[in-house]
Amino acid sequence: MNFNAARALAIALKEVRHILRDPFTLALGLGLPLLLLLMFGFIIDLNYGDIGLKVQDQDHTRLSREFARTFSSSGYFRLEPFSSEIAPVSWLDSEKASGVLVIKENFGRHIKSGRQGEAQLLLDGADNSKTGVVLSYLAGIMDAANRKFAQTPPRNSPEIRTRFLFNQELSSRWFIVPALATVIIGLLGVLLTAMTVAREWENGSMELLLSTPVRPLEIVAGKLLPYFALSLTGTVTVYLAARLVFGVPFNGSRIVYWTACSVFITAALAQGLLISVVARQQRLAMQLSMISGLLPAFLLSGFIFPVESMPVFFRYFTMILSPRWFMEISRGVFLKGAGFMELARPLSALLAINTVLITLAVKKFKTDIEP
Repeated sequence: MNFNAARALAIALKEVRHILRDPFTLALGLGLPLLLLLMFGFIIDLNYGDIGLKVQDQDHTRLSREFARTFSSSGYFRLEPFSSEIAPVSWLDSEKASGVLVIKENFGRHIKSGRQGEAQLLLDGADNSKTGVVLSYLAGIMDAANRKFAQTPPRNSPEIRTRFLFNQELSSRWFIVPALATVIIGLLGVLLTAMTVAREWENGSMELLLSTPVRPLEIVAGKLLPYFALSLTGTVTVYLAARLVFGVPFNGSRIVYWTACSVFITAALAQGLLISVVARQQRLAMQLSMISGLLPAFLLSGFIFPVESMPVFFRYFTMILSPRWFMEISRGVFLKGAGFMELARPLSALLAINTVLITLAVKKFKTDIEP
């Protein structure tokens, strides 16, 4: 029996009526993406600012005060002077400061005589990621201080000018928000089909549908179409919020982006169908959706931890995860303006994963009529 588009469309229309009668599904498809993007978009910020820095000035000269002000003028640190009688390390032990700057005696005299002034910066290394960022700030601050205190400006020395490509402002939101779109879209697609179809398994309507002459491929197509449209609408909401609320630039082709979105959404919906066939219970479907839809997208897609820095096994394991490839596409299109040629590898991988998931969903429907 050949694929019958009329039967698939009839199933799709039934799903549309169900979605319109179910406020939970509508809220999940339309409200959840925007809510998650706004919440995580404002919360997650890889740029550290307003860092409390305790300052112990043992020199008490104009030059020592100017050196301390170099830290505050950078915009990253908030200076908090304290008495010389207090041990600097005690601030770190009590976790009342992220760092302590100690300016040694004779700092100003050494600077005036052309020698190096001595200062010590103590940092709390418990949070190694924050410490690494602070150290990167320190390089620029020390460069500014050296220029300020130089007795004679260097002559005929090469001048290095740094220009950052794709993210000129080094804004972490430009990097995070396109990645958040991957996490949200993927989780939304898995939840929509897994929860809804699992409800049909519990009610017994799915067994009735599978016992009819309708082919599994027609069922899968009919199930995917309405939720594809709903997920795509949520994706448009995420895109508009990224552009209008967070000001993330879009430098690529919209044709490339929406083509990749369509493939990624279809893969997520097919994954949800597989979960629904295996679970057949809404509670279990919810748990499996969160585990397979959220955790890999957060931990193994390159959202927070670069794939290149992962152990060898996990670098290869991420290749079977669609969020890993769409993450690369989303950031590449948004920030770099990458096209089909530059994204041929992730697009091909995404298409292959999509094909495998749809095939498994069709076969699983065919073989799992009986519980």
